[in-house]
Amino acid sequence: MDLDRAIALPLPQTSVHDGPESPSSDRTIVGNSHVLKYVMYRVEQVAATSATVLLLGETGTGKELIARAIHNQSPRRNKKFVVVNCGALPPSLIESELFGRERGAFTGAHTSQAGRFEVANGGTVFLDEIGELPLDLQPKLLRVLQEGQIERLGSARTVNVDVRVIAATNKDLVDGVRNGTFRQDLFYRLNVFPITLPGLRDRREDLPALLRHFCDRLGRQIGKPVDRISPGTLEALQQYDWPGNIREFENVIQQAVILSRDGVLDLANFSSVSVRPVVPSYPDQLEKLVDVQRAHILRVLESTNWRIEGTTGAAKILGLCASTLRTRMRKLGIRRPVQSPASGVSRFPAAVSEPGRFSGFRAAAS
Repeated sequence: MDLDRAIALPLPQTSVHDGPESPSSDRTIVGNSHVLKYVMYRVEQVAATSATVLLLGETGTGKELIARAIHNQSPRRNKKFVVVNCGALPPSLIESELFGRERGAFTGAHTSQAGRFEVANGGTVFLDEIGELPLDLQPKLLRVLQEGQIERLGSARTVNVDVRVIAATNKDLVDGVRNGTFRQDLFYRLNVFPITLPGLRDRREDLPALLRHFCDRLGRQIGKPVDRISPGTLEALQQYDWPGNIREFENVIQQAVILSRDGVLDLANFSSVSVRPVVPSYPDQLEKLVDVQRAHILRVLESTNWRIEGTTGAAKILGLCASTLRTRMRKLGIRRPVQSPASGVSRFPAAVSEPGRFSGFRAAAS
């Protein structure tokens, strides 16, 4: 590579910081795109409450970072943030890990042990890959969400816990409900405040900032400072689809930093980065903000069984007065669905857009 043709790295990034973390921290949320701003707006909305949050999105999009941001902006920030990967724990151990065990509860249990919910008492439990939680343990999690109570494995004594639950998945839990692998009542309890994270291909304008962030951090860790990139590197990064999202991007930059010479990052010969046509990720007709608002209010009303008032009502969850919520429902044309006597199936107005699609977040942030 001709080092004389090397160009300066992009300007320093605009970062949204997860609490007190420094810009060089691996817990920094980096970017200034509209879709990321909307995610952080949702974080700010829910952080001060104790509402359960469900983080949705592809693998590698940074769901744990967002969960930590919620915790760090909440009144529980000085308490523990406990991470549990439901997909990584063996099925035979996940119950004792989550809810604790008494001595002699099973072969090899020589001592009593507090579960993750007890350890996190007063703080936050982040349940990653919640879609992998075994069906027979889901009622126990439901009890935690509904009553704040657990029972250790091998004990009949009830233990009260005060924890906020943030769950995350890259699976479609609605499909899990349909095929019987995920309880419907648990889904409703988890889906109180869903936040969908965008894939990296949907926030390409953040790539220069992410590149600078990872070059700075990884360069210090590896001991090879990088302050320039070769021509064509940024263009190649922006034209790749990044199916592994931020996790894949970080791995690519780490290898490139290791291979860098004289402070110049060169990805021209990196096999995983290729120039490919960009596949549009959004429909031509994006949802309007009013449609996103209507869908969100409907989702909260469904989760409360259309209860508006009270400590568990929709108005409390949305942070509105009951009268304000009713007024907004009238303006948005939201009415409680009429239940069919024959089938017991509730039907919603056809004009309501499908909730949970990220295209609506893009429109709201634009």
